[in-house]
Amino acid sequence: MTVPKNRVCPLERAGSLDSRFRRWFQNPRRLLGPYLKEGMTVLDFGCGPGFFTLDIARLVGPAGRVIAVDLQEGMLQKLRAKIQGTELEARITLHQCEQSRIGVAQKVAFALAFYALHELPDQRAFFKEVRRMLAPRGLLLVVEPPFRVSRVEFEETLRTAHSAGFTIADRPLVLFSKAALLK
Repeated sequence: MTVPKNRVCPLERAGSLDSRFRRWFQNPRRLLGPYLKEGMTVLDFGCGPGFFTLDIARLVGPAGRVIAVDLQEGMLQKLRAKIQGTELEARITLHQCEQSRIGVAQKVAFALAFYALHELPDQRAFFKEVRRMLAPRGLLLVVEPPFRVSRVEFEETLRTAHSAGFTIADRPLVLFSKAALLK
């Protein structure tokens, strides 16, 4: 059975997005620590139930902010339940985006799109919008899943990013993934 392109991860799979097994091979602090600093504002696009969001909030500290963006209100509700009543609640802004528009005007120093771009109907629009959101010298880390996105498809994504004004700064190793750090 083939999975249709641009299919959004169903809410029922939220538990698999937030597992201990995943934390072992895609540890948020290890993956994002080199790029994040105290006080930064970070966009977590396609945040799902918050697998990366909580660690991003800890890494940017009390003066930092995280804009957690997802298309599905159900994913944002799961994340809201995790942060409610914690010190992280003040650092994390939850935002429900549209299918073809993020809709956040705030400038960010770093943006993460982890296993999310293959779900978008218009990657070009995404890259243009993120480019406008990024502060000078801002970075975008794009990571795609190995079985849903072929090498050829990932390279096409990077060409689309380039046409929107991004260049490849690095190709970090992310286990079981295709990844590029864009500036």
